[in-house]
Amino acid sequence: MRFWTIAAIAALASCGTGALEADSGLSPFPVERGAAPPPPVASGPDQGAPPEGRAPGGVDFGQWRRADPAAYTPDFQAQMRTRQAGRGQAQIRADLEANGFACEDGQRLDCRIEIMERQCAFDWYVVMESARPELIAGFDIMCLGAR
Repeated sequence: MRFWTIAAIAALASCGTGALEADSGLSPFPVERGAAPPPPVASGPDQGAPPEGRAPGGVDFGQWRRADPAAYTPDFQAQMRTRQAGRGQAQIRADLEANGFACEDGQRLDCRIEIMERQCAFDWYVVMESARPELIAGFDIMCLGAR
């Protein structure tokens, strides 16, 4: 009986010690509040679909409603790289915004058109990073219920 009493007291003492360590605020995982970058600004509901063909600003969106992203994306990226060659970040942003893109300047220039049509999300993007010599541009479609 004396053994069980001593074992119980030792167990309670070790639990109490753990609680004191937890309450002391010492953690092996540092907390860096505010260190994560903010989420991207959601595109507003007023962002409309680009035209099929050439936009008023000059970008040719082609027949995007029937496009296969695997075939459309390389052509779109080549068009963006050719169109924006030799331009600065401010000029690229102005050109893309004139063609319906919503842009953000942060650690990189990130411009997008994101729309919903016929239960499908369509996304055009153009990204310029300071560490890369060329733009990254792409197009993607995601439909509800698609497998």
